[in-house]
Amino acid sequence: MPRDSKLVHEELSEQIIGAAMDVLNELGPGLGEKLYENALIIELTSRGLRVDQQRQFPVNYKGQFAGKLIPDLIVDELVVVDEKVVEHFSETHLAQVLGYLAITKLQLGLLLNFKYARLQWKRVVRTDTGVAGS
Repeated sequence: MPRDSKLVHEELSEQIIGAAMDVLNELGPGLGEKLYENALIIELTSRGLRVDQQRQFPVNYKGQFAGKLIPDLIVDELVVVDEKVVEHFSETHLAQVLGYLAITKLQLGLLLNFKYARLQWKRVVRTDTGVAGS
C-alpha cells in the first residue's frame, strides 16, 4: 500500500470519533465544551485509551521560557483532541490545533464540534511540508 493512501493514526482517530459520537448521542448537542471534554475522557478511558487532560507544554522563545501551551486532550500520546461547540470550524480553530501540533511534536489533531445533533470533525495533520486537513 502506498504511504500516502493510509491516514495518520487512522484506527485511533476512528476510536476517538466514535467515542465522541457516543458522548454526543448521550448528552445531546450544544452544552458547554468542558462537559464534552470530561465526558469524552470517561468514554475514552472506558475503551482502554490513555488520556491526558490539560497537559502543560513549555514554550520557549530564543532559549527563554515564554509560557505554557495547554491542549484540551492528548490521547495515547499520539493525538491532540480539541472539543468545540461552534457554528463551524474557523481558520482560528485550525491555527490553534496547528500550534498544538508544533509544540507537542505530534502529527495528528482532531477538532470535534458538539454544536449539532450530528458530530462534526476535522483531522489536522502536521507534515514536513506543512499541514493537511480532512
